Amino acid sequence: MEAKTSSASAVTMAQVVLPTHANAAGNMHGGEVMKMMDSAAGVVAMRHSLCNVVTASVDQLVFKEPIFVGDLVLCHAELIYVGRSSMEVFVRVDVENLVRGETRRALEGYFVMVALDRNGRPTSVPPLKLENEEQERLFTEARERLANLKKRKGPSHR
Repeated sequence: MEAKTSSASAVTMAQVVLPTHANAAGNMHGGEVMKMMDSAAGVVAMRHSLCNVVTASVDQLVFKEPIFVGDLVLCHAELIYVGRSSMEVFVRVDVENLVRGETRRALEGYFVMVALDRNGRPTSVPPLKLENEEQERLFTEARERLANLKKRKGPSHR
């Protein structure tokens, strides 16, 4: 398999927050934001692997800013790590107030996606071609995060 760059699969998804996405006070439900982030991460992983993917874990979601009805939510997702069948996608959520033209960082997180073959089994994916020192640093940090995740999960119960 030929290595691919993270820019080849990166995606930005946008959505205006509607009343159906929010609570009675006009704040977007956290689950709605997480669903959008998961979708963006899934698209990135599918673009890289060219196969079906599932979410294996989500790490470090910290809501920094509220998101209101009428705001534009921008999910920027980029691949930062690739293992044999797993991929870690960093997802950043920015929120733009369309009336004031102000943008702020709302939250970010890491999504581990696993590529599956036609039988629903993990399958190999192309390696990630690292293009600069920043990507190398992110790759190393992700590898450490995934190693710690495996330690926390312990032995498989299959």
